[in-house]
Amino acid sequence: MPPAPSAPSPVDRRPPSVAHLFLSRVEATPDAEAYRYPVPAPGGPGAPAPDVWHSLTWAQTARRVEAVAAGLLSLGIRPEQRVAIASETRVEWIIADLGVMCAGAATTTVYPGTDADETAYILADSGSRVLFAESERQLAKAAAAVERLPGLTHVVLFEEPAERTPVEGLTVLTLGELERRGLAFLERHPGAVRESVAAVGRDGLATLIYTSGTTGRPKGVLLPHDCWAYQGVSQEVSGVLRADDVHYLWLPLSHAFGKALLAGQIRTGHVMAVDGRVDRVIDNLTVIRPTVMACVPRIFEKVYNGVLGRARAEGGTAHRLFLRAADVARRHTALTEAARAGGGKRLPAALRLQHALADRLVYAKVRAAFGGRLRHAVSGSAALAPGVGPFFTGAGIPVLEAYGLTETSAGVAINPPGAPRSGTVGTALPGSEVRIAGDGEILLRGPGVMRGYHGLPEVTAEVLESDGWLRTGDVGELDPEGYLRITDRKKDMFKTSGGKYVAPSEIEGRFKAICPFVGTVVVIGDGRNYCTALITLDESALMPWAAEHGMRGVPYSGVVADPRTRALVDGFVEQLNGGLQRWQTLKRFTLLPRELGVAQGELTPSLKVRRPVVEQAWAREIAAMYPGA
Repeated sequence: MPPAPSAPSPVDRRPPSVAHLFLSRVEATPDAEAYRYPVPAPGGPGAPAPDVWHSLTWAQTARRVEAVAAGLLSLGIRPEQRVAIASETRVEWIIADLGVMCAGAATTTVYPGTDADETAYILADSGSRVLFAESERQLAKAAAAVERLPGLTHVVLFEEPAERTPVEGLTVLTLGELERRGLAFLERHPGAVRESVAAVGRDGLATLIYTSGTTGRPKGVLLPHDCWAYQGVSQEVSGVLRADDVHYLWLPLSHAFGKALLAGQIRTGHVMAVDGRVDRVIDNLTVIRPTVMACVPRIFEKVYNGVLGRARAEGGTAHRLFLRAADVARRHTALTEAARAGGGKRLPAALRLQHALADRLVYAKVRAAFGGRLRHAVSGSAALAPGVGPFFTGAGIPVLEAYGLTETSAGVAINPPGAPRSGTVGTALPGSEVRIAGDGEILLRGPGVMRGYHGLPEVTAEVLESDGWLRTGDVGELDPEGYLRITDRKKDMFKTSGGKYVAPSEIEGRFKAICPFVGTVVVIGDGRNYCTALITLDESALMPWAAEHGMRGVPYSGVVADPRTRALVDGFVEQLNGGLQRWQTLKRFTLLPRELGVAQGELTPSLKVRRPVVEQAWAREIAAMYPGA
């Protein structure tokens, strides 16, 4: 007899759209808390009052989402037409996005820090009809380019404007006015939104996300509803998110990483605290006390460097205690992972005792700074500096490195919560496939892969094979258990004039592991006879050291220019070079007078380095490192 067919997995039984996913969640747990969001308290004399946190249940959220969806239908929005959102992460962003999708339309995401020219390009290229704008500042970007945006008819403001200034060619509403318009529309057409949701299928366009890109104009990535429905179910099945979680979301929702987490939250139904103000992250942690949180690597690195900097500033016993505790945490993580992979050998008794002591003296304080309940954190968007993840994991905050692209609607691989492996991005999510091409390039296939690039069929064909495999441009390797390790970005690898290939991210990662003061390091050397580096330093780690060395009160730029600072970094560069091949070593380096920035275009909004922009912006400094060239 043939074997009985296996039951379909939850991934195979995923709903056809995010709209269906949302309505199913509302029906299942209407009275459960869905979102928490801060409302600034009225200001007064002295220190500002703390925020007041409000909540929405799933049923309350659904009423607002339905009103927004109906309001868009009343404006004439039709299936798959684009509606843009330009805003920081806030609960209104989520309500607007769900409203767009329940109306059958598609969200165009615009990072709020995007300049006016690129904002106009994205709105025009996408053909967006309506723009949800956080504030008058975002409205001004559209207004300045209104003649380039013939399809844009309405702007909906999240914040009440100080005064209504007419914008020729645009109708400006507030979110409240749109919702009231939607409620009136529903009185005339009570089933309109349900009918729109019923008509949405797996292949219907849900989101158009423009890659922040490291070169040229951004490309619009077409992501159908099935991508997000898959993300939601796969996060639940993998155990990354659970129904009892309290999730702190501050990541930009204009990027796939944040958007994918929304799908997972809707699927599991857990509480999500939403506040995109980066300057409030530390304060919010002890208020929200999250059980799960996702970050870009730079945040973990800054926290680690900050803790190390404070210990160094205290000096003596405190500094030595932290360094010993960090070493114990890393050894504990390494041996725990090795024991798990090799069959469960017990940790040495001496290490267990050292770890218990360090837990009372150091790790408990680190956990308390994160609210004291964090069961794990997720790191994605770029590589985490070696040693940082193992430290936090050993301190009781497992950091699960993950991997994905905008083109895969974010996550395609993640370290399993119960079996992470440092230095890898884990295993493929259920339903996704990973393989390595002959040249080392990582290929991906699965339900999360994009439909293609908007209006760019030839570019789409370059990366998306006819059988569904996506060429990522990343280089990596798979171990026998299916754990994926990223070794470099294919297009970032370069060849020196001596014919030697160099993987810059490998060198940069090693330097971050050695130097606790580094902010960003960019290795240079394409077509040149040796490698050099542009280096920025982490101000939070550097300034306590500077104060100890007679530079208290000196600004960052002055500290960086001081010969003592250069000597400090030179020692770490020598240590780095000792572990590299001759052609990889850094012969010279330059300390930059400021950190690289998103506003200057040197970093993407997800804090990845735009190498061509950096090399152009600092061309004079680079040229000085190659005298006579």
